[in-house]
Amino acid sequence: MEAVLTVIVLFLLALFTLGVIATVKTVRAVRRGVERTGVQARRVVTETTLRAKRAQPGAFGELASMRLSLRQSVIGTREALEASVAGDPSLKEALGLLERLREHAHALDDELRVLEREPDRARVSARLPELRERTERVTHSADSLRWAAQDRARQFADDELAALGRQIELEAGALRHWVPAEGTRALEGETPLDAEERRGRA
Repeated sequence: MEAVLTVIVLFLLALFTLGVIATVKTVRAVRRGVERTGVQARRVVTETTLRAKRAQPGAFGELASMRLSLRQSVIGTREALEASVAGDPSLKEALGLLERLREHAHALDDELRVLEREPDRARVSARLPELRERTERVTHSADSLRWAAQDRARQFADDELAALGRQIELEAGALRHWVPAEGTRALEGETPLDAEERRGRA
């Protein structure tokens, strides 16, 4: 009787443990979903605001344009690499480089955001050439990583398609070499000697 009770208790404990694990995983998944939604919402709001500011004439419009270009390039590259890294683990190194580049992008974005509130327009105008050059360097590096990943994926797809085409051609060639069904039935039960005589008569 005690053994039965022990088994029942262990079974209930196992069920309770599995329930706790499932609950924790569900909570984490929901939390990640909420965080992801929040990040996406903030991104949309920020980019919409920057697009509106970009329409301003002069230095402040250019600051907003640089910030928007910086964000779109770096975020777009990160999303492209993260979407492809599962199928191509070699992209992990590219992701590591992008993370280092993101640090520079964040620092530059902070500088641009501070200058948006700078009342001295002459100071802002004086800083623009250097900030523009740094922005172009960061966006070019991010774009280069994204384009290289896209070229790599396209080359893999082309190679796989070419290999598949060759396999299909071989299979198609094999399928075209058939023996008619009637001839096959006529030859059933034929011995090697019968086959030799048939070829000799032919």
